[in-house]
Amino acid sequence: MSLLKQRIHPSAIIEAGAELDSSVEVGAYSVIGPHVRIGAGTKVGPHVVIEGHTTIGQDNQIFQFGSLGAAPQDKKYAGEPTRLEIGDRNTIREFVTFNLGTTQDAHVTRIGSDNWIMAYVHIAHDCQLGNNIILANNATLAGHVHLDDWVFLGGFTSVHQFCRIGAHAMTAFTAAVSQDVPPFVTAAGNRAVPAGINSEGLKRRGFTPEQIAAIKRAYKAIYRAGLPLEQAMLELQQQEQKSPEAAEHIQTMRDFIAASARGIIR
Repeated sequence: MSLLKQRIHPSAIIEAGAELDSSVEVGAYSVIGPHVRIGAGTKVGPHVVIEGHTTIGQDNQIFQFGSLGAAPQDKKYAGEPTRLEIGDRNTIREFVTFNLGTTQDAHVTRIGSDNWIMAYVHIAHDCQLGNNIILANNATLAGHVHLDDWVFLGGFTSVHQFCRIGAHAMTAFTAAVSQDVPPFVTAAGNRAVPAGINSEGLKRRGFTPEQIAAIKRAYKAIYRAGLPLEQAMLELQQQEQKSPEAAEHIQTMRDFIAASARGIIR
């Protein structure tokens, strides 16, 4: 028996055309569709269905009962060959659903690398996720949502379609996000409102006390000083010049706000 056959359970169905590296493991009763590609070292648990034009990178661990690459929950979808792309070293837990993209957006749902995605998470069509993201149990992303690097979503968080959540931001348990969440900001409640910055997360990622203090000052200018948003943006620009150690982070906040299409939580 070849090494490849030893790593694929005899009850699994690997359809003709699927491309699996010889080191890929596939558990019992899993189904791999004909347009699926899976990279070296990835482990697919039992009872997983991977279909559509789905590409999965290296060293991912996909637990049992996941559905990856199914048709989007969008009535406009008419079977176009849109895609799901998953990077490397992701942990994907039980009962997740990741859908293909649609022709109304970038044609692809994309998930980066080194993400930790817990049970029952739903990632809808055309979502774009960066790297080092944590999605706690039952986090739900509607279509076209963007999550930047290092985002943390608390359990049962729901994110409205077309929202964006900036780098290092986080949400509390059961947050309902209907507008953009700027980088570093913590969002809580239904509807979600700002609740400080993700200072503990920043400490864990090596931000200095001076950088965290500067980010707090920027947060206060946006949310606590009673300034109109345009005036708060001018204040951020001044803070960049006064805080060279955190200038790039303040600029990240300012650029995010300026580019926000839905408006930020306030």
